[in-house]
Amino acid sequence: MSLERLIQQAQAGDRESIATLYQTHVDRIYRYVYYRVPTEQDAQDLTAEVFVKMVEGLKNYRLTGVPFEAWLYRIAAARVIDFRRRANRRPQSELTENLFEEDTSPEGRLLNQQEVDVLRRAVASLNEEQQTILVLRFMERKSHQEVATIVHKSVSAVKSIQHRALLQLAQVLGETKVRHYLRGGQTDE
Repeated sequence: MSLERLIQQAQAGDRESIATLYQTHVDRIYRYVYYRVPTEQDAQDLTAEVFVKMVEGLKNYRLTGVPFEAWLYRIAAARVIDFRRRANRRPQSELTENLFEEDTSPEGRLLNQQEVDVLRRAVASLNEEQQTILVLRFMERKSHQEVATIVHKSVSAVKSIQHRALLQLAQVLGETKVRHYLRGGQTDE
């Protein structure tokens, strides 16, 4: 079934179509949110909010040629911004459970958590636009064109913002060469 038909059925209230839209997009939206908020629980809560907003907004959604996924990313970006505003008013700390696989050594779990914490702090130092573009490009593995469509920018603007964001990330992380921390390689971009 085409995405267009699926959306139309979801707009008509078909629960299976809504569930299919959720299942199709939930992992990508979760990953997008996860790297922009401090805790796993926050990411889960905000992802749930995104899909509640999706269901609430489906009746007004119009197929315009822009990918449905772009609409979901815009909802997610708005939820993250709202979350940060609330968090700035009342800071919270996370009660964590074991976030890593059972077979990882305690040292490995500690190092993994430290790396995630360093990366989150570094990404949080970027502005919203830079964060969005880096997460979409490197965590979601979107092309420059896909990111441009989602953020309503030209491809060259996305590349430029990405370049500046990577330079700033390298500076925050104390690197002399720009490194793609989100996938482990080096680049000259």
